[in-house]
Amino acid sequence: MNPAVVKALAWMLLAVPGLWMLWSFSQGEVLAMDMLHPSGEMSIRLMILAMLPGPLSDFFGSNRFFRAWLAIRRNLGVAAFGYALLHLAFYILDMRSVAAMLDELGLPGIWTGWLALALMIPPAAISFNLAMRRLGRNWKKVQRLVYLALIIGLVHWVLLDWAWQPALVHLAPLMIAWILRLIGRGRRNRRQRSMA
Repeated sequence: MNPAVVKALAWMLLAVPGLWMLWSFSQGEVLAMDMLHPSGEMSIRLMILAMLPGPLSDFFGSNRFFRAWLAIRRNLGVAAFGYALLHLAFYILDMRSVAAMLDELGLPGIWTGWLALALMIPPAAISFNLAMRRLGRNWKKVQRLVYLALIIGLVHWVLLDWAWQPALVHLAPLMIAWILRLIGRGRRNRRQRSMA
């Protein structure tokens, strides 16, 4: 299938949950505060989905499935940022005033959310081919801010919910993928040493 078609279909699928959230809110079916959790959770899930194909393809080897997943990895990352902005929009609508937002800013459960969002801005801003070419090796360094954004985003989630289990369940696939990557690299290093 044409890569442009694949990406267009991916964007359509990625937009569906956000459009549903906006529709539900616009129809008065839910309050802004009811959309905080699903929008934030969607952002976390998409960040994890963007990070998974690299370590998994390292361990299992490249195939058509992983190549297709890697091809939309940037789309997943940008969509994660989009859902983080939607999360912020629902927060602003819920709080209703800048003064109320500033009053909460000192709370760990709040400023961690702002920090996670701030860390997502540079990678999202350079997620296009021209920036990739211009920045060269530095492009990947900027993109690595997403890892820190994910960890702080999960801390934000735990501090607001006071329950670590849901955040850990979301992080678990990525932890397993990283462990598999380390195992795979260890095996390759041992093979190289034995062949030397």
